[in-house]
Amino acid sequence: MKEIRGVVKKETLEIGEILARDMDGCEVKVNGAVHTIRDMGEVAFIVLRKREGLLQCVWEDGVSEFHIKDIREASTVEFTGFVRKEERAPQGFEIRVKSARILSEPAEPMPLQISKRKLNTSLEAKLNYRPVSLRNTYERAKFRLQEGLTRGFRDFLYGQGFTEIHTPKIGAKSAEGGANVFTLEYFHKPAILQQSPQFYKQMMVGVYDRVFETAPVFRAEKHNTKRHLNEYTSLDFEMGYIDSFEDIMGMETGYLQYTMDLLAREYAADLEILGIRKLPRTDVIPQVRFDEAKQMVAEKYDRQFRNPYDLEPEEEHLIGELFREDYGADFVFVTHYPSKKRPFYAMDDPEDKTYTLSFDLLYSGLEITTGGQRIHNYHELLAKMAERGMETEGMESYLDTFKYGMPPHGGLGIGLERMTMQLTGEENVREVTLFPRDLSRLTP
Repeated sequence: MKEIRGVVKKETLEIGEILARDMDGCEVKVNGAVHTIRDMGEVAFIVLRKREGLLQCVWEDGVSEFHIKDIREASTVEFTGFVRKEERAPQGFEIRVKSARILSEPAEPMPLQISKRKLNTSLEAKLNYRPVSLRNTYERAKFRLQEGLTRGFRDFLYGQGFTEIHTPKIGAKSAEGGANVFTLEYFHKPAILQQSPQFYKQMMVGVYDRVFETAPVFRAEKHNTKRHLNEYTSLDFEMGYIDSFEDIMGMETGYLQYTMDLLAREYAADLEILGIRKLPRTDVIPQVRFDEAKQMVAEKYDRQFRNPYDLEPEEEHLIGELFREDYGADFVFVTHYPSKKRPFYAMDDPEDKTYTLSFDLLYSGLEITTGGQRIHNYHELLAKMAERGMETEGMESYLDTFKYGMPPHGGLGIGLERMTMQLTGEENVREVTLFPRDLSRLTP
């Protein structure tokens, strides 16, 4: 009887394994995709692309047991050769190749020059050939940092006693309200794609006290801007037994501090590829009231804005500029948004009910987070809904959560792609979205 083992033993070695073992002079077997070939005649440099980065291999005429013309760019190969220290190589060593086994070959030439440091092509071309463009090391590094942002979120919240949950994305009712929802037929019944996990994560506070989720959300907004998507990834958490909405801001500050340290320690190579020399400051994040922020911007920049209930994109940008120039801050919490702008479940400020105990976090002048304290009293929630002319039909399960008792709680949602865009300095959120969904793009 054949024994099935839990972990497959590998014959080939990874870059980290070779570095850790100090294998200079040893014979090894490695595999990867041929990223580029530099043929110098009697010597050729074959650079392999691996999950850990680029690995330089050297073909030598009369030494390697195959001809360099047998190897094509974009092929996947397995090389056997000897490790040699080489400071000029990407990893500080190279493989002097003895023999090769070709695992696969491309059917056609590459449509993009992925071996360049940055792709010299349009965003449209990059998105049309997304599975190929992402093989470029610069493009790949952006999504490694995005992984770090998500990993930091998970790891930090696990450490703070949060439970990870997974909520449905098909529902009967939207948490946000309004008309900007995608509708679909669900077994002959109307349904929508969820704009937010808000209802469900509040329900689960009554079960686990602290919960979080990383998942897609859907907005049927007809925006065609550099900062909007119709599907994006939201990092959400909700926590109970809070004293005020500042507890939520404190938890997010802790996440940011933890994650920037994680990026500096474990994603240094990706930061270097992207030319990011300095991560944003997280030691102190200032906070300012919504109405005061508007006034500060109006006075400093001699600008007046028409919307009294929200911040226009230019206002957000100027608030970011003001706090960077005057306080050296990359992040700023804008608090106490008008009640008219916030959803029905947002708790009003008891001192002035025209405002809420809520906030946005701006990162270099762009909103990346919305959060705040929620109404936890059943009768207050019903009164707020009645005040807004809302029907309770279809929301019975949500309201039952509060009917049978809930602690003071609050939470937030972070836009992962927007946060990555600001971190990498990109100007269009599609640059940091694996497969964007917007008004015009439904493939790949």
